[in-house]
Amino acid sequence: MEHPHVERHGHEAHHCDEYATLSRRGFLDRSKLALAAVATAPVWLPKIALARGGSGDPDVLVTVFLRGGMDGLTTCVPYGDPDLYTARPTLAVQPPGMPDGAVDLDGFFGLAPAAAPLLTPYSNGHLLIVHATGSTDPSRSHFDAMKFMETATPNMGVTNITSGWLARHLQTSAPVGNGTFRGLAHGNLMPTMLNGAPGVLPIADPASFAFPGSPLTAPLRRATISDMYASAEDPLGTAALGSLATIDLLDTIDFAGYTPANGAVYPDSVFAQSLRSTAALIKAQVGVEVAHLDLGGWDHHNQMGPIDGILAGLLDTLTKAIEAFYLDMQQAIGRVVLVVQSEFGRRVAENGSAGLDHGHGNCMLVLGGHIDGGRVLAQWPGLAPDQLGNGDLPITIDYRDILAEIVQIRLQNPNLGEVFPNYSPNFQGITV
Repeated sequence: MEHPHVERHGHEAHHCDEYATLSRRGFLDRSKLALAAVATAPVWLPKIALARGGSGDPDVLVTVFLRGGMDGLTTCVPYGDPDLYTARPTLAVQPPGMPDGAVDLDGFFGLAPAAAPLLTPYSNGHLLIVHATGSTDPSRSHFDAMKFMETATPNMGVTNITSGWLARHLQTSAPVGNGTFRGLAHGNLMPTMLNGAPGVLPIADPASFAFPGSPLTAPLRRATISDMYASAEDPLGTAALGSLATIDLLDTIDFAGYTPANGAVYPDSVFAQSLRSTAALIKAQVGVEVAHLDLGGWDHHNQMGPIDGILAGLLDTLTKAIEAFYLDMQQAIGRVVLVVQSEFGRRVAENGSAGLDHGHGNCMLVLGGHIDGGRVLAQWPGLAPDQLGNGDLPITIDYRDILAEIVQIRLQNPNLGEVFPNYSPNFQGITV
């Protein structure tokens, strides 16, 4: 039975109307956030590369948001729970050893075949999978669930909090460099989690982030703009000069000629190429502290295709890119943390259209040299009908517990009360 608050969808569409609307609009509401973030950028940066300090610097945090509601029960399959196969007679990934079966992890959990590239960091002890996790807010609205997760305000109702949790981290921590360019969001719009972040810009392609117009007239036009905004009041003046400084900084990095290390090969997808640019930025040591990427398309109400369909293709795109990034960053993996999450999971039971409707509990991926990986962290509730939460995988680990431990220990920011308001995190021991 489908959840009463989820519409039934025919075979002509794979996603719900709300997600389609958000995708068509490109999350346009976030365009306002981009200006807010640019406006907080500090003023001038010389045309030189900055060097990070010593080994005691905080890690660089890379966040990936899977928009649309990724199905964690397919990505990390609890094949040891027999109730999975009762609830999903056609969609459940079969146990290891069966045709198209899961890749075993620990005798209970396994990876979907399309997510097998994750076995590389997992086997090296650098990938932790957190299951039965997510935002405890019960919303099944994509828009609301994303907002609550990115502002870290689940179950708080209407608040005056508009800044993102990652923005508040940057607001309450000293910059590694001079603060002009502390991070970027790959894309044309700023995600909510970075709303209000100082020194962060939305940049679709760092390699082509250049002063616009004819090169012949660029020096004169640039000088005119600099003079015009030099005396302008904040936030306008700071934003303009900070953007010019970031153009100069990125121009010092040869993105096109960047050669990944350790034989890493990034696929041709936009997502993978954005991770490649992120690796180049981190290795350039220009003071970048955060990088954010979005990967959409995870709303599969029908014809989900966990083995050879749409979901399998997305998992392939996601995990091959992560494997390449991991291999590429081997020499610097000790100062990087990558976190992958989605706004909510899918229902435990499949629907009548070979898909899954909006659910609750999900899994997160956490990768890094100082992450206690090579395991699945779960307080597994079980998938029997009487163990579920209204038909969903219950959340037994709050996603803020995971993020807060990273923020305090790996990003060296003790101000958790400001980053995660009205919440007392329960560290799960994910860092080493």
